[in-house]
Amino acid sequence: MEPPSAPNPEGRVGGAAPSSAVGPADEVLTVGELDRRLKRLLESSTGDVRLLSEADLILYNGLNLEGKMGDLFVRMARSRPTAAVTERIDEKLLREPPEFAGHFDPHVWFDVEMWSGAVERIRDALIELDPDGRSEYERRTKDYLEELYELNEWISEQIAAIPAESRVLITAHDAFGYFGRAYDIEVRGLQGISTESEPSLKDVNDLVDLLVSRRIKAVFVESSVPRKSIEALIEGCRARGHEVRVGGELFSDAMGRAGTPEGTYVGMVRHNVETIVNALK
Repeated sequence: MEPPSAPNPEGRVGGAAPSSAVGPADEVLTVGELDRRLKRLLESSTGDVRLLSEADLILYNGLNLEGKMGDLFVRMARSRPTAAVTERIDEKLLREPPEFAGHFDPHVWFDVEMWSGAVERIRDALIELDPDGRSEYERRTKDYLEELYELNEWISEQIAAIPAESRVLITAHDAFGYFGRAYDIEVRGLQGISTESEPSLKDVNDLVDLLVSRRIKAVFVESSVPRKSIEALIEGCRARGHEVRVGGELFSDAMGRAGTPEGTYVGMVRHNVETIVNALK
């Protein structure tokens, strides 16, 4: 199936755009790939500045996920089509953790229904860029949203299979708040939303108390966060006579490698859910 023609033969879309909505003829840099390249922008990498300056469309998460790089996107919006894919999500649906006063939790993609709104924003940005491709973008997006609807239903069924007393997700940092709210699972992150701060001894001891008192049998490491803090939890529980194991590795702030099932949004979410359920069930 041929996608609509790109605005130029080297059409590039930078950001978190699902390739399902864009089509294979476009060059799409996923959020993980783009993040690795954009971090070098802070060191004035001319090659990566050129990468963005040559993009036909820049899509980014927003909600301060990109930190200082968000200012770069705002500046680039003056010269080329640029959109924060979360900008149309109702603020009433957004989490506002106390430690992020004035900012919202940006990890909205872990609520699949909420993330569907971001997909619609991506569709609209593509249509604005390439009006001739409207029908194809709308068709691709409709198919993708149906896939996300089925994924959302599947997640609810899978999480419900975990016994209520064991339905506790403990990770290195609090990236899964939207996931917990959407799918009825208690979520505790050792570091809060930011991965830049170190957990205090009290943070560790509080979670050890929770693990021991509720006999929770698994905690989870994350692909983008060092394991050290989770290992401290395991050691703390062992010292209290309660064995806790690593239930598996979850993808939180980045997807898997390109070309793997986890390198897609749907594959990443399925991997996380299956890992959680297999460890806690």
